[in-house]
Amino acid sequence: MRVVVVMPRGSQMSRARPNSMETVAGALLTPSRLQAQTHVICDAGAPDPALPDLVTMPAGLGKSRRAEAVARTIEVLNPQYVEYHQQLESSAALARRLPGRVHVLYRHTRIKPARGLIDRMRYGARLAAFDRLVFVSEAARAEFAADYPRFADRASAVCNPIDVQGWAAEPTDRDNLIVFSGRAMEEKGLEPLCQALEVVLDRFPDWEAALMLGDFERHADWAEPRLAPLARFGDRVAIHRSASLDTVKTVTRRAAIAVTPSFVAEALGLSALEAHAAGAALISSGRGGLREASGPNAVYVEDPQAPALVEALTSLIQDPARRIELARAGQDFVTANHTPAARAAQLDTLREDLVSRRTPAARKNSMIEMISAVLPSPGPRWSWVGSRDQEPVPGA
Repeated sequence: MRVVVVMPRGSQMSRARPNSMETVAGALLTPSRLQAQTHVICDAGAPDPALPDLVTMPAGLGKSRRAEAVARTIEVLNPQYVEYHQQLESSAALARRLPGRVHVLYRHTRIKPARGLIDRMRYGARLAAFDRLVFVSEAARAEFAADYPRFADRASAVCNPIDVQGWAAEPTDRDNLIVFSGRAMEEKGLEPLCQALEVVLDRFPDWEAALMLGDFERHADWAEPRLAPLARFGDRVAIHRSASLDTVKTVTRRAAIAVTPSFVAEALGLSALEAHAAGAALISSGRGGLREASGPNAVYVEDPQAPALVEALTSLIQDPARRIELARAGQDFVTANHTPAARAAQLDTLREDLVSRRTPAARKNSMIEMISAVLPSPGPRWSWVGSRDQEPVPGA
């Protein structure tokens, strides 16, 4: 069974600075029983490719030229199964262009609910191009099924994996350090966290903080004023702008407490998995898939504003026994539930099942279905969409 995995435009699969989608794709491929039959398409340019034998497109191609190059490459590789990561619009166009194969969209963030007839037409036509849509949590799958009930039977969930061994450190051997890891955006709860840190670091002068801010250049104008009040703490607050993965690992493995105060319903929340794997006690907003990432092994803050974050941080700082117990339980939880081997096996089984059941008559993107997909359906729920660490991609 030949498999092609298509990464989004701009993805280079770099070992040192992977984005979250690349991290997930790489973690799923390494233990896959289909690895030898799988080709990964991404853009050229990484000085340190995360995987061997990548199939690369010239870096910097525009959308149409890149799509043309990807289509020709898929035709040459002639796979039975094509898996597109994240991008909906361009992937749907490729799927329609390349019939006779199983086409799957692997979605790392939520698909926005349709807002009116035009949206229903646009999204319905795109979604109809795929045999299956894979989401990174049951929460994300359930939300999609509620927003797009005509495609509910095509939605599956494969939760993000975490390589615990690559992150793990002893929960009892910790610095008095609070860590945040995520993009420097309002929806990630960075502003109330900065406000809470001012109070907590004044209250506990032997504690420090580290902010691991991904993709910082894109969000610097918003972030810098929020970070400025922390400057008075000097080197007690380390701000890592666009930190490398190795730096994030090193710092998180030292931290006693990690905070994921997202305002949005996260698709899953890779930073929560990383904090658990590294052995930090986690404070989480629990929104969206964050509860699947942590189970009962986090301090959940329903309203992640500064006062509640101060209370949660203070409670863990003052109770080291509880902190260690929570950290160890979280590490055990992700080891038991989120290993790459388990998630890769789940995905491989889905891939094999889709290919084995597919016949020409089973193709579901007929004109009749595409028309029916745009007809009004039960009113969608409105919610913020997004993910802590999964970068938005144009054309989604």
